[in-house]
Amino acid sequence: MEKEIGTVTHWYDKLGVAVVKLKAGLKKGDSVKIKRGENEFDDTVSSIQIDHADVDSAKKGDEAAIKLSKRAKEGSTISIVK
Repeated sequence: MEKEIGTVTHWYDKLGVAVVKLKAGLKKGDSVKIKRGENEFDDTVSSIQIDHADVDSAKKGDEAAIKLSKRAKEGSTISIVK
C-alpha cells in the first residue's frame, strides 16, 4: 500500500539529497517510492535534515532534505510504502 506524502522541490546532485515539501509525516527508516512519469524507484530514508539539522522525523508542512540512493527530479512524488 502506498500513501503519497510529498513532492520533490529541489535536488542536490553532489550530496544525493532531495528537498521534499511534506503533506504528511516522514521518519528515518521509512520505505518510500519516488515516482515521476515512467521513472520510479524504492528507497529507505536514512537521513532527514530540516534547516541543516539532523532530525529523526519531519511533519506535515515541513520542507525536509532526505538522502536518496538515486536522482529524484523536481516534481517527483514521494509515497510511503507499507
